Amino acid sequence: MLITDAELPDGRVRDVRAEDGRIADIAENLHSLPNEESVDATGLTLLPGAIDVHVHFREPGHEQKETWATGSRSAAAGGVTTVVDQPNTSPPTVDRERFDQKEAFAKNSLVNYGINGGVNADWKPDELLECPLFALGEVFLADSTGDMGIDAERFEAALAHAGEAAVPVTVHAEDADRFDESALEGNTGGTGRDADADCWSQYRTAEAEIAAVEDACEVARGAGANLHIAHTSTPEAVDIASDAGVSCEVTPHHLLLSRDDLDDLGTFGRMNPPLRTEGRRQALYERVADGTVDMIATDHAPHTVTEKETDLESAPSGVPGVETMLPLLLQEVREERLTLDRVCELVSEGPAERFGLDRKGRVVEGYDADLTLVDLDETEEIEGEALHSKCGWSPFEGREAVFPEITVVGGAVVYDGRAGDRFTAGLGENVRRNQ
Repeated sequence: MLITDAELPDGRVRDVRAEDGRIADIAENLHSLPNEESVDATGLTLLPGAIDVHVHFREPGHEQKETWATGSRSAAAGGVTTVVDQPNTSPPTVDRERFDQKEAFAKNSLVNYGINGGVNADWKPDELLECPLFALGEVFLADSTGDMGIDAERFEAALAHAGEAAVPVTVHAEDADRFDESALEGNTGGTGRDADADCWSQYRTAEAEIAAVEDACEVARGAGANLHIAHTSTPEAVDIASDAGVSCEVTPHHLLLSRDDLDDLGTFGRMNPPLRTEGRRQALYERVADGTVDMIATDHAPHTVTEKETDLESAPSGVPGVETMLPLLLQEVREERLTLDRVCELVSEGPAERFGLDRKGRVVEGYDADLTLVDLDETEEIEGEALHSKCGWSPFEGREAVFPEITVVGGAVVYDGRAGDRFTAGLGENVRRNQ
């Protein structure tokens, strides 16, 4: 494949050739070879494909919400070329049999993928850790999430096993003992977008996250474990992780939405951790902009509209986001709140470096040809029904965003927005089998 006249993030205009799945040449005036696919990128900016280390593609068990086929199409249309799926599917990914089952579904993916193993009362550490896991996680700390929550003793054991196997541990850090049950007693009722969803933010307190992150970092320090904190929603938690030398991610919804948005979102804004105050959101944004936060990841957690249109306590937690992450961040670049270099660090270079994806995350010769082409002068409003996730809605409805024109995985175009949202057969591979 030859991409001609593309502007790189550093402002240079170059041609880029991909061969055998990798970037072979970056130069001026490269000539097309016989039978070589060519993409005219005049006026477009060429970025490294985004790496989303936190998605829930729901398969197996909840295919009405999402599948690997629909989730990966959504990823590709959003410029995401690698995703990492979490273990709390049904059945959860806690042993080799369930890992193999999930990987069989993942082979339908248009984009590259990793699979996180999980920890619960049924997990088989020796068996699971022999699999090519991306990480052990999302490990739920005393978090009221059904059969995936674990206590401190089991968490320490998981860290020890993972450390011996040189597997990172991704932690969902909320301390359920610090939830404020009285907040739900004040729920004024209502369903869907008319529900009083702010009660959920009052219930799952900021202190519950802050304390859990502090405890997780302390235990990991004692165990010498390789720890990563998922979806940090408070600036205090980010600071604790940073001071401990532990990496963390922030979601687009915690970065761009706050409790002020819950009047419009209702149950569609229920998530774990919940949205925080506008003051905390702004402080979180500052840490994203200044380099304290290591990466952005979506916690893409789709549910159907019908599932969300119920009362607050019955509605499932989570929002979709894999298709809108990069487009929303590029709009932040347009509005001069983030630099393009910083966005590339957050969604490409940062996750690749943190999780040992040595050939991903940069537009450099010898790196994997996982790329996305965008027109930074073209914006469009987000419409949930026009997105490619099976759930058909977005918490960012109506916001301006910069969507990719073309997405390339392994040197092949998998999504072409200029050709009417055309998808081609996926070349997705397990990134841990491909190291």
